[in-house]
Amino acid sequence: MAINLQEIQELLSTIGQTNVTEFELKTDDFELRVSKGTVVTAAPLVASPEVIVQANPAAVVAQTTTTPEVTPVEAPTTGATIDDKWVPITSPMVGTFYRSPAPGESPFVAIGDRVGNGQTVCIIEAMKLMNEIEAEISGEVVKIVVEDGEPIEFGQTLMWINPA
Repeated sequence: MAINLQEIQELLSTIGQTNVTEFELKTDDFELRVSKGTVVTAAPLVASPEVIVQANPAAVVAQTTTTPEVTPVEAPTTGATIDDKWVPITSPMVGTFYRSPAPGESPFVAIGDRVGNGQTVCIIEAMKLMNEIEAEISGEVVKIVVEDGEPIEFGQTLMWINPA
């Protein structure tokens, strides 16, 4: 049974929309374990495919491992006070935060920019895959909490949106 990256992404998307917290798929030459809300480590199988994926919000691992629970991490706020009506955009995975699509290019968003629902606001690199993070609400970017190139944790606030 050959599985390609597109099929894995579709599977993760489907799992992400359900209440399933763990999913495991095994074949003779491929093993996939998806576990929501946990930290995972990857270890290659002897004859494993080269693709190991980590996608929103599920974590994927190429070999079954024991995984500790993850508590979402809130980035410390400095400077401006967070308003109760502001909505956070949080990280759906562990990775590296990037504000722009490539080094030297303009950031996706800046403080004061208006964003629409589904608009890409940043990229999180996880396991050499670039994952676009989209706004889930329309509004104005009022605070960007994370610095470009900074490692981030699952559940960490990346930026704040004022839905007004």
